[in-house]
Amino acid sequence: MRHFDYARAGSAQQAIAAHGSDRAVSFLAGGTTLLDLVKLDVMQPDKIVDINGVALDEIERLDDGRLRVGAMVTNTALARDKRVVENYTVLSQALLAGASTQLRNKATTGGNIMQRVRCPYFRDGVSDCNKREPGSGCAAIEGVNRTVHAVLGTSDACIATHPSDMCVAMAAIGATVEVQGPEGTREIDFADFHLLPGDTPAREHALEPGELITHVILDAPLEGSRSGYLKLRDRQSYQFALASSAVIVRMEGDTIREARVAMGGVGTKPWRAPEVEAALKDKTASEAVFADAAKRAFQNAIAYAHNGYKIPLGQQAIVRNLSDLTAA
Repeated sequence: MRHFDYARAGSAQQAIAAHGSDRAVSFLAGGTTLLDLVKLDVMQPDKIVDINGVALDEIERLDDGRLRVGAMVTNTALARDKRVVENYTVLSQALLAGASTQLRNKATTGGNIMQRVRCPYFRDGVSDCNKREPGSGCAAIEGVNRTVHAVLGTSDACIATHPSDMCVAMAAIGATVEVQGPEGTREIDFADFHLLPGDTPAREHALEPGELITHVILDAPLEGSRSGYLKLRDRQSYQFALASSAVIVRMEGDTIREARVAMGGVGTKPWRAPEVEAALKDKTASEAVFADAAKRAFQNAIAYAHNGYKIPLGQQAIVRNLSDLTAA
């Protein structure tokens, strides 16, 4: 039995003070990742700071059209919010494609952003894993790497995929992460929040010690656009993506005037695909155009022993999503 201290915070300031700058302290929100990993002895916090009493559960429209989402808003509440359903359909669909109803009722916006990889070599507590024990190696590279391992953004130190559906949608939409910490408040562009593994896969995000996510601000919706999330997986219920796509398109007749594309299940972070977006801009919608654009997303892909199928599958996730949206 591992002992740890427990503190309950009633405000962001109390939470930050209770946390301090100690990396061995964890914030507890919905707990859908943290508690699993503590039970598995993969995460071993000396102290847990419960932030369920912090008032960060509101969604508000800002004057500039952006949507400000509190870090404690549950995945269910965000997915069902009328403004999200109407203006950020891709986000609502992504959230509802993730996990189960019970987990969505507990999981929070901030916690979803912070969730950790589902690589079995990370979670088993004994295999070589540079995320869990820096410098030990990556068992997945030579091991079984079919489902939760990436073909984009990998390194010799880690090939685990980022597991979130919500984050893929937010990568396509564009967003800012508001954080508060011992040194005050700051904003992080969502595209810069999750880090590529490189040589330091144990560092997964841009937070400094003691910083707390307080809000996520979604960019203003693209006027006149359509959006959707397509998730391809082994089974429909409660499964992580083998490949997914979040697509936003603005059409004029049959012409794509603007597109935003992000992918999940194939990258070590939520993967925005600007090369696909550039290839679609001002093109007449057709399956041939979509296929050509989708190939560009995987020009630098690296396949491993069991996950090479993700390259054509990821392309199909983009093509099918674009076909559905442009035919609407």
